[in-house]
Amino acid sequence: MKRDDATDAATRIDAGQDAAAAFSSLAAPLVHEAIDCAAQLDERSAPESLHKLRVVLRRLRSLWWAYRPLFDKDINQQQRALFKFLATAAGKTRDWDILLELLEEEVKAESASSSELKAARAQALTMSLGTLANANVKEVLRETLSDATTALNTAHARATIGKLAERRVAASEKSLRKRMKRASGAKKSDYASFHEVRKAGKTLRYLLEMFGPVLRSRHRRTLRRLTKIQKRFGTLNDVVASEALLQQNENLFGSSGAGDSALEWMKRERRRRLRAARKLLRDA
Repeated sequence: MKRDDATDAATRIDAGQDAAAAFSSLAAPLVHEAIDCAAQLDERSAPESLHKLRVVLRRLRSLWWAYRPLFDKDINQQQRALFKFLATAAGKTRDWDILLELLEEEVKAESASSSELKAARAQALTMSLGTLANANVKEVLRETLSDATTALNTAHARATIGKLAERRVAASEKSLRKRMKRASGAKKSDYASFHEVRKAGKTLRYLLEMFGPVLRSRHRRTLRRLTKIQKRFGTLNDVVASEALLQQNENLFGSSGAGDSALEWMKRERRRRLRAARKLLRDA
């Protein structure tokens, strides 16, 4: 299991502790990490910097989902929507980075390093940075954490962190099984079903990483299974998102035919990775 600040925080929490009291210890390290990641972004930011910010925002969204039974429904939805908005802003540039990596490493298209494609990525980065700057990430995340802590401390519903973690992990596992079953019987062209599996798998993995020390079982087998799902479905998502981005920007290749060649490779690769994802579900 990956060790990070949130996991380390959980090791200092007793399973019998009140969940509301434990919330800040779990959420604060993630909020601080997100703020640090956002503060370090600039026009020279490496692809991994944006990805790191997006991941920590997803972890925050998963933590808020875990605490949903103790939150006011509207507040929870609003705050999770904020995390999703910020993660999407960072993801716009990340999509271009993945496309460029596929073109350069897999397709090996001559135009993969063209000035047009790099300019499009730079423009996406500028837009991502602008959106994040206008959102005032530091202040909005601090305010969100404060509001959530206050709401939990005054909520009528109470639970120990151990019981809450067990219930929410069980609910997440049930959701994943349901989506896996649906995807295994979906049509070959129904990528949305596979994407739902990927999202459910991420949520469960984040919960197991954050709550691991207060769970009765270590879920090692589940984590190994989730690692396989994330890897297989992640590579599928990369090519699906890249294909869509390529279709939206075919003009960047000019009239050399390189764009058509790259798109044809993407389509073949998408079908291959879909077959691999479907096989994983059948073997699960």
